[in-house]
Amino acid sequence: MAKKAAKKKSPRRPSPKKIAFVGVGRMGANMARHLNDLNYNITAVYDVNRSAAKDLAEEINATAYTKLADVTAAADIIFTVVTNDAAMKKIFLGKKDSLLTAAAGKTFINCATLSPDIQKAISTAAKRRKASCIEACMASSISHARAGQLYLMIGADDDVYKRNKRLLENLSVNLRHIGKVGKAAEVKALVNMVMNINTAGLAEGLGLAKALGHDLNMICEVFSQTGANSRVLETDAEDMIDRDHECWFSAEHAAKDSGIAGGLAKAKKINLPLNAATKSQYDRMVELGIGDLDKSGVAELTFPGRTGNKKKTRARKKK
Repeated sequence: MAKKAAKKKSPRRPSPKKIAFVGVGRMGANMARHLNDLNYNITAVYDVNRSAAKDLAEEINATAYTKLADVTAAADIIFTVVTNDAAMKKIFLGKKDSLLTAAAGKTFINCATLSPDIQKAISTAAKRRKASCIEACMASSISHARAGQLYLMIGADDDVYKRNKRLLENLSVNLRHIGKVGKAAEVKALVNMVMNINTAGLAEGLGLAKALGHDLNMICEVFSQTGANSRVLETDAEDMIDRDHECWFSAEHAAKDSGIAGGLAKAKKINLPLNAATKSQYDRMVELGIGDLDKSGVAELTFPGRTGNKKKTRARKKK
């Protein structure tokens, strides 16, 4: 009698916890995909873009919900990856529908770049409902989210951080526990402020070099061997030269994050003229309708003859 083929055992789950994602754009969706690859139990997804939520849910065998309260009911741990403070306030503090509905015992891991004030306000509101919050600020790109190689700056109470450390490690190449909720948001604002200044500075250097008639590949090589070297030279220079501004981190988000840093400086009565000038450049991109370009698109404002730097032609006077 022939032996029956042994059934393949499904890989053991790294955790019995049910996980949800609110905000499944490029970062949130790829974080969910990575955890699904590791056999975490992703039960629920939600996004204002219903079709995006539905498509991801079908891909990873989760349920796409249309109510936030249902997401909380379906999970133990809820990741949020939303665009700004207003979106964060809406999903947690909305009067008609909220993630904090029946949230006792739940843990919210908030990954977007937001102001420290909104992070602290949400954490306080969650504690009143006997829920916990972690801010997990990301300093990485879409490909890192998909591969579980994010660099995460964590703001959380020590006990909450320790309980969720393994899950956070499975999303990251490195973790840095900064302190209480709100402190990681401060550090992330500093990171993006300096990154944005460096990006705008590189765009001006390359734009001037182009106007002077220099070979830009030569200029980049010289920059790399001198004090003009920077991480953005590696990541953005080629895109600036080739006008390849496929969005990894949008100009609109750069403007928002420079604004967060500016708000922190204002509260501490610190003058940050370079940050202010950088924010004005990204604001200008938004005004020109190119805020959805990658931050490297700031070169469109500095290279001669490009979108934001075209010579104005004088209208001919009628005779």
